[in-house]
Amino acid sequence: MDSGYKRRNMEAWNELAPRYHRRWAGKMRGPLQSTGELIRDVGVGEGDAALDVACGTGLVTGMLSRAVGSTGTVVGADISDSAIRIASRRNRKNQNVLFVNTDAENMAFARMFDVITCQYALFFFPDAPRALRNMRRSLKGSGRIGIVVHGSRDRTPFYGAILDAAERLIPDYTPEGTPQLDRYSTRERLGEEVETSGFSNVRIKEYTFEYSPGTFEGYWRSYLRYAPRIIRAKVDALGRAGRREFRDEIRRNAAPYADPQSGILTFPWQTLVLTAMR
Repeated sequence: MDSGYKRRNMEAWNELAPRYHRRWAGKMRGPLQSTGELIRDVGVGEGDAALDVACGTGLVTGMLSRAVGSTGTVVGADISDSAIRIASRRNRKNQNVLFVNTDAENMAFARMFDVITCQYALFFFPDAPRALRNMRRSLKGSGRIGIVVHGSRDRTPFYGAILDAAERLIPDYTPEGTPQLDRYSTRERLGEEVETSGFSNVRIKEYTFEYSPGTFEGYWRSYLRYAPRIIRAKVDALGRAGRREFRDEIRRNAAPYADPQSGILTFPWQTLVLTAMR
């Protein structure tokens, strides 16, 4: 694995965290509707000690805080300073929450947890098995883990429409050394990785949500607005003709999800919610 991947990923998330929060986590739209399913399926109870790994801007952390109540505690952990700052502000009224800046592959805690959650992050970890073993070591003997990942590319066309075009027209769109972000997009692969890491009683539920970015023009503008600088630079480097070709190919890829009358796009969004016991 490229040793520079973690640095690039951290820099990207430090840049993107405020935009991500405004677009997604601040409104719990589209795939983030899985948060309620995660909290329910993992069985968080009042008085539990919970750890939210790769907590981002604190959506899951806040819901865990409410679920464990005043007698429980929650730790939110993330590698991004920017995300942690937003999460802390978002949860400033929750007296039972603590945020720490740490790496899932190297984290260590003095205490053990009843519940650990990790929503839409496992596929970002270069050494995901190591992160999973770390999570298992951080659980009490009867502890539970809850993990959420995106489904396969064809079942998450909001991203697939762009990635299919980008990978054809922008050779270095995904830098060498980047982990395959769809490597846990099937029940079989996700379940196998978690079981191999020592967890038992692995269960996976499949959910499909919907997300509408509006018309194609809105979808395209949002992509450019929310893309990190390094991606925007690669798109700009295509030049006027290349950028038009890129946009037109994305439009064709997204066309099956457009209403024939209004042009409004509505994408299905598959998610997998895994729960397991230590």
